[in-house]
Amino acid sequence: MDFSLEQLKEIIAALDQTDITELNLESGDLRLNIRKSDKNVVMATPPPSLPSGSIDLPVVSGVASGSITPAVVPSPNPLPTNGVNAAIPSIADSAAKNLVDITSPMVGTFYRSPSPDDPAFVEKGDQVRKGQTICIIEAMKLMNEIEAEVSGRVVEILIENAQPIEYGQVLIRIDPS
Repeated sequence: MDFSLEQLKEIIAALDQTDITELNLESGDLRLNIRKSDKNVVMATPPPSLPSGSIDLPVVSGVASGSITPAVVPSPNPLPTNGVNAAIPSIADSAAKNLVDITSPMVGTFYRSPSPDDPAFVEKGDQVRKGQTICIIEAMKLMNEIEAEVSGRVVEILIENAQPIEYGQVLIRIDPS
């Protein structure tokens, strides 16, 4: 059994929502151990075709009080990203413009409408009211409605429909004036 990066992110996000402190998955030659601790490491044992031992994979998360909370954490020696997160807008970008960022509360897949045949919840330039559904994030096969945190005008929609998103990633910017 092989795990994609998205599947690993979903497993970590699901684990964070529980009181479980350790998860061990074994399938054939693959062994995956995820543990909530003060360390920021996921251990995976490679199949026999690779050198034996464990592979330490850095988890893009900040760990506080024993919980896994995904976040983008700047590092003094950043790992190469191969373009991953290169286009993720920063919250500081909108602070100077007095815009309100609607950020993702979870890792998942961004959807602009309730189904492929329905119109988008919001378009650039639309007026929205606080509490209005503005998008859906699918995580672990659950559809989570994301609501506007303020009333105002949609200035930017930063994610394409059906794109994977990270925890804390800016999705939509609203001008509350």
